[in-house]
Amino acid sequence: MGRLLLSFTLLFSALSPISSDFVIEGIRNIQKRSTGKPVNDIEVYSVIIRSQVTSRFAHNVITSRAVNRADVSKEAIFNVDLPKTAFITNFSMIIDGVTYPGVIKEKEAAKKQYEKAVSRGQTAGLVRASGRKTEKFTVSVNVAPESKVTFELVYEEMLKRNLGKYEMVIQVQPKTLIRKYEIEVDIHEPQGISFLDAKASFLSNDLLPAVEKSFSGEKGHVSFKPTIDQQRSCANCTTTLLDGDFTVTYDVNRETPGNIQVVNGYFVHFFAPPKLSSVPKNVIYVIDRSGSMSGRKMQQTKEALLHILNDTSEHDHFNFILFDHRIIPWKDSLVKATPEHLEEAREFVKSIAVYGWTNINDPMLQAIEILNKAHANKTVPERSVSLIVLLTDGQANGGESNPSKIQENVKKANDGKYTVYSLGFGSGVDYAFLEKLALENSGIARRIYEDSDADLQLQGFYNEIANPTLINIEMQYPENAIADLTENSFKHYFEGSEIVVAGRVTDNDLNSFFVDVKAEGAEEPKKYTENVQLQSEDDADKQQKYIFGDFTERLWAYLTIQQLLEKRIFADPSEKANLTAQALELSLKFKFVTPLTSMVVTKPEEKDKEEETLIADKLVDGMKKINDLLMQVEKRHSSSTVLSVLMDSDPHFVINVPQKSDALCFNIQEKPGVILNLIEDKQLGIAVNGELIGNKKTENDVISNETYFGRIGIVNREMKMGIEVTTEKIAVLDPNNGIRKISWKKTASISKEGFNLVVNKGSNVTISFGEGATFVIILHQVWKNHPLHRDFLGFYTLDDHKFSEGVHGLLGQFFHGISYEISNVHETDNPDKPDATMKVKNKLLTVTRGVQRDYRKDHKNGNNVPCWFVHFNGEGLIDGSHTDYIVPHIFSIAY
Repeated sequence: MGRLLLSFTLLFSALSPISSDFVIEGIRNIQKRSTGKPVNDIEVYSVIIRSQVTSRFAHNVITSRAVNRADVSKEAIFNVDLPKTAFITNFSMIIDGVTYPGVIKEKEAAKKQYEKAVSRGQTAGLVRASGRKTEKFTVSVNVAPESKVTFELVYEEMLKRNLGKYEMVIQVQPKTLIRKYEIEVDIHEPQGISFLDAKASFLSNDLLPAVEKSFSGEKGHVSFKPTIDQQRSCANCTTTLLDGDFTVTYDVNRETPGNIQVVNGYFVHFFAPPKLSSVPKNVIYVIDRSGSMSGRKMQQTKEALLHILNDTSEHDHFNFILFDHRIIPWKDSLVKATPEHLEEAREFVKSIAVYGWTNINDPMLQAIEILNKAHANKTVPERSVSLIVLLTDGQANGGESNPSKIQENVKKANDGKYTVYSLGFGSGVDYAFLEKLALENSGIARRIYEDSDADLQLQGFYNEIANPTLINIEMQYPENAIADLTENSFKHYFEGSEIVVAGRVTDNDLNSFFVDVKAEGAEEPKKYTENVQLQSEDDADKQQKYIFGDFTERLWAYLTIQQLLEKRIFADPSEKANLTAQALELSLKFKFVTPLTSMVVTKPEEKDKEEETLIADKLVDGMKKINDLLMQVEKRHSSSTVLSVLMDSDPHFVINVPQKSDALCFNIQEKPGVILNLIEDKQLGIAVNGELIGNKKTENDVISNETYFGRIGIVNREMKMGIEVTTEKIAVLDPNNGIRKISWKKTASISKEGFNLVVNKGSNVTISFGEGATFVIILHQVWKNHPLHRDFLGFYTLDDHKFSEGVHGLLGQFFHGISYEISNVHETDNPDKPDATMKVKNKLLTVTRGVQRDYRKDHKNGNNVPCWFVHFNGEGLIDGSHTDYIVPHIFSIAY
């Protein structure tokens, strides 16, 4: 047997809305880096997914086995999509019968091993955001000839009840026929299972027999074990049918409002009272109608709002506040959801039109003021739930635009009275800002993905909060017998959800204890009392046959860590340090990989060889890749930024690469007056060109070699329009309306079908072509008597994925991605700028770590964008030479 080269250390974190999705993509195989050609010699012969669910707490084991049948070493890559809120508890590799287990360490403790691995250019495993509820874990190893490798990943999570059921969605995507492909889910619920179902989007008549499901009493079982012939897409095909969602749903019996389980000194309390009357809602929908919401986004928002109005109960009160850079309330106060008001609201929703830019601060403050007046004047029921639902697709750039100040203003004005839900539509939102805004006001944030079902996502969110049945819930436990409680006070209970509290029993001689739940119902106060009988040792031993060990203690630790990490988001520095210490201690004790810990897996040293390691990162929902080596020189930027490509200052080009949570950058050095093609899409008929300007002459009549963009031309051939932007003005050339000129000294906008232009006084202009391209041009102004520098322009693209596959230009060629690999990271004479080797387009380039500026949020100082800098005018990264992109005219476009 040949030997296998292994090098890795794993580094993960987790915090986002609870989900229960995962996908095995299997192990894809590629030949050694010397050829880079895909081959089929690595056979994935087994993929097994085992999930053991005990009282909503899922323990999942994913095992994948492969063999290299070639006579040369091959690289095997193990990909798994994990729930974003899952905590990995172990990863191990078995190579030729030898197991290499993982060890959980504090993040800094793994740093030296990681630095050593990266400095050698070794392949790193990583976890990155890859879907609505998942993030991808990837590990690669070289497999020697005739060798076998087994990957085993273990993670745990708590399933959340939503709309009356628990759901596990397993994305089945093996991408090849596999001799042994199995999914097995075992469920044990002491309350008894009321229903259990399993479905798959890809099920054919041939695959139906491969699905088995059954439940009786406390136990349920689901399995999916297709034979290799059942997997085939046709009789003799080598392609697989397995491509889609395999969904397991279930719920439990609820003879009493609550259920408390005690095992090994820890308890978990599930509370979900059924069949209660709904508490009236007072809802203000704060809806972004700025220019970036044009096209499909606004259409889907309207459709969702119309459905929500149809589902609004007559005892509810509601209002709408639209905003761009202004505030447009539908009514001055809340109105009751009578048939007449609902019909009037439908007409209002249908009439919403996009315009302007984004002012989030003022409409949120007005929503709070409207609710304050309604409660003061007693025009809403005393027993009611008041909610503010904010929907935005962008970032504040009108009115108060400082995110921290907006959060401070809303928190102060709200003073804990009303719940704020933040819905971020699309990739352009500042999700960290929205999340903190919601959490500081007792709510949650939710991403609405820009997809064909965005309206259904919005409706789904509303359905979750449509029927509040209890408010101001207090879960009370005996202080002398219970300690270390998780969160036990809740503002609302919504029908179909579930409240979960866990804690530790401190009195070892206790045989029973009482729990009181106090809340306000629709018509009267509610009180529920439960007498909890502690199990005898014999009863506990019998139960252990159906559960995994100390599940209550692990569920308590899971909830506690999640809540500590959540509180860190809006804690002050001293409190944050204390919360961090507590979360770290629990993460290490219970062997959870969290944002504070790392998993290290090391292959022992071989003779004459150094110990080999590899580190993988797991991203939090802000989607930051934690590259520990580079943290010595920079704080990594968030890949949730809407920046796709930018061109700003000297002129610096920055290409965001979300797949790697990273960026590439390069400069173009040319003479003033040269016009460069930035984007050209022949299919859409859109082109963007920029003219270079230089600095002023010095006293010695010497001109510096710095250049900037002083004029940008955008042409839309299909609309027969041209837009010229200079540092003095914006000119729109339209054959139907002539030439319209707009000064930077005033705020203005132009809207027509398929076109929207908004000028933000002295700051920026946003230009959108319907559902297609959106551009932002920023004006950089310097002191007019500055001896050297001039005003110049920065250019940014949004929604660049909407261009055709044939789009090109200095920026356009990167709109549909760029594939590259970084290796051999090493220090230089400047410790802040390490060099590395980049493999791109079959070339090896020397690149340098650097920082460029993104001026969209801070027009004066900009925000750092760390990137790999490609030297010599981007040679090797861009197609051809930079001189190939020189064009004769500001409105040049190919026909």
